[in-house]
Amino acid sequence: MFVDTHSHVYSEEFSSDRDEVIARALKSGVNKIILPNIDSSTIKPLLDLADSAPDLFIPMMGLHPTSVKDDFRKELEIMEYWFNKRKYAGIGEIGIDLYWDKTHINEQIEAFTIQIGWAKKAGIPIVIHVRDSFTEVLEVIEHEKGDSLTGVFHSFTGTAEQAEQVIELGFKIGVGGIVTFKNSGMDSVVQQISLQHILLETDSPWLAPVPHRGRRNECAYITAIATRIAALHQTTIEEVARITTQNAKLLFGF
Repeated sequence: MFVDTHSHVYSEEFSSDRDEVIARALKSGVNKIILPNIDSSTIKPLLDLADSAPDLFIPMMGLHPTSVKDDFRKELEIMEYWFNKRKYAGIGEIGIDLYWDKTHINEQIEAFTIQIGWAKKAGIPIVIHVRDSFTEVLEVIEHEKGDSLTGVFHSFTGTAEQAEQVIELGFKIGVGGIVTFKNSGMDSVVQQISLQHILLETDSPWLAPVPHRGRRNECAYITAIATRIAALHQTTIEEVARITTQNAKLLFGF
């Protein structure tokens, strides 16, 4: 059985065939799907989906760094309102993204720090979006760490040395479809990361693994990611499923 620790299956990309996508996920052995939020516009579809099948879907709450604009404090107020209304498995996805736009870097850092505070207070993990910002994210984490802060570096694309830094901080490494890309370089990195530190994720509808690359990603494709990791670690897909599922259970507390 697999846990997809990061899927946006509530998004409009699945509006025409969501039931079929979910059925394929279940058939592929996915028995938990963790749903990270983006911003105020995605809260309702995310929670509606989570409530439609609470044994399958696990909601999170957070403001994505690419949604951090001049009005980010208003967005955070909305996040905090919903965060206080029910239980969530984590705060996410949050972090810093300097790939698309560096204009709001200070606002991104502030929003990231505020949401880390929510996680520490609630005793739940954070799911970190890192894009062209590893140094900045690490600086915030090291400053805010404390004893209770943990989480996962989602869609990890760093070096083996950076992975070691993440692990030393007590965080997990989120591995998705990029590990199957021929020239990504992630195969040699993942090979050096113990399975005890890895979480499986699709980030669907984005970053579909080979042989589905270029198409819409979906939760069922987690088997392609697990198969590649199993080959890199010279073990079975069943062992990858067992260890990564246990990792997800321990981190997210379900």
